[in-house]
Amino acid sequence: MKGYGMRCIGSPAWLEKDIPVCGPLDAIIQPTMVAVCSSDTHILHGGFGEHKDLILGHEAVGIVAEVGSMVRGFRPGDYVVVPCSTPDWLSPTIQSTPSNAHDRGLMQSFKFIGSKDGIFAERFHVNQADANLALLPDGVTPEQALMTVDMMSTGYHGVELAEIGFGDTVVVIGIGPVGLMALSGAAIRGAGRIIAVGTRKPCVEAAVYYGATDIISYKAGDIADQVLEMTKGGADKVIIAGGSAETFTQAVRMTREMGTVANVNFFDHSETLGFPAMLWGVGMANKDIRGGFCPGGARRIQKMLALIQAGRVDPARIISHKLHGFTKLPEAVELMDSKSPELIKPIVYFDDLA
Repeated sequence: MKGYGMRCIGSPAWLEKDIPVCGPLDAIIQPTMVAVCSSDTHILHGGFGEHKDLILGHEAVGIVAEVGSMVRGFRPGDYVVVPCSTPDWLSPTIQSTPSNAHDRGLMQSFKFIGSKDGIFAERFHVNQADANLALLPDGVTPEQALMTVDMMSTGYHGVELAEIGFGDTVVVIGIGPVGLMALSGAAIRGAGRIIAVGTRKPCVEAAVYYGATDIISYKAGDIADQVLEMTKGGADKVIIAGGSAETFTQAVRMTREMGTVANVNFFDHSETLGFPAMLWGVGMANKDIRGGFCPGGARRIQKMLALIQAGRVDPARIISHKLHGFTKLPEAVELMDSKSPELIKPIVYFDDLA
């Protein structure tokens, strides 16, 4: 089969691979629609270390092509939603902790492009299908479903980490797709003032749509200074959905005492995170600093889909570019890599593989 990915760091390429083998608990999926993520381009440029001959991609919906002999909930022909994170539910770690992101080690539930080929291919493999696939429900479009598998799930995880409550003043740093979904989740959770940090016009417009009450730009000065002035002392909760090591320091600085910094941003492995002790009240400020990877599994995505069914959110609003054809994958990856001013999220329909 063909897949699109990388020969090595900085070298995108079409790859020829064997069709993956379906184990007794597993499924093989034929993707019908995929999305490109900044994590894909981050890996392409070496942000997660060395990778060779790797098919990229981790956001897909599609049709079940094959199921293992022990799979009970799915059959060939089913239209399914595939979480970006597919835990090994037999791992002792999952049985002893509330998170399923680190089943056998750091982010080991992120199997696509982590420990195996991704979904930019004619077929891809899903482990433990009964626990890691969800049927596309009535009242949800494939486009909406595609935005749940990573963008919505990850953005909402930032909200969960921050433990946003009624009336909280919340800052979301970075209003790309994940940040926009974090804004939506903060609004649903009952936040009061929601301050979005971003500059690109389509993202700003989408941020207002999803519930932002204020927009600030790094072009207008230090974002921490702006938040501290606007809030007269700092935000209750700050979600980092983009940025650099400097952004991390700014987030700690703009958070008031007893507040929480919640990170769902991938920092580059070469960066060092740190801040002056006074920003943490020399350790006495009761500022919680949390970071976590997107939870996975069928139940997680079913809950995201239920929010759409109930009319609480329309995550398809973040889709800015729609390309048609399996052969359009390089163009979509380049779109995400270059981050043109009009971009939010590109998707690709594999209508030429139907």
